[in-house]
Amino acid sequence: MRPRVSDDNAFSEALFRTLKYCRSFPQRAFTSPQDAKAWTARFVTWHNTEHRHSAIRFVTPEDRHLGREAALLAQRHQVYQRARARPPSAGAATPATGRQWAQCASSPHRKCRS
Repeated sequence: MRPRVSDDNAFSEALFRTLKYCRSFPQRAFTSPQDAKAWTARFVTWHNTEHRHSAIRFVTPEDRHLGREAALLAQRHQVYQRARARPPSAGAATPATGRQWAQCASSPHRKCRS
């Protein structure tokens, strides 16, 4: 449960965590303000056009803003329906949620949601 204080901002904290664990986040300090601005511009573009957000059913903000969300979710639903209709192969798991998994940048041996 999140604390109920006036300076708590879950949205900015979630964005900072995404930024901090982004694979392209620099290991060392930026060499200039221009380098920081350029990296931030690339991050914002990636965050809005490529990164799928769990809070909006794993579509990008761009997809949602441009009205592509419904078509993408319908297409995803069709894929899951076809996968569920196929007989399972030995040891295969049934697709349950459609969440995508990737290796964590901070812990490559663990899996985390992307």
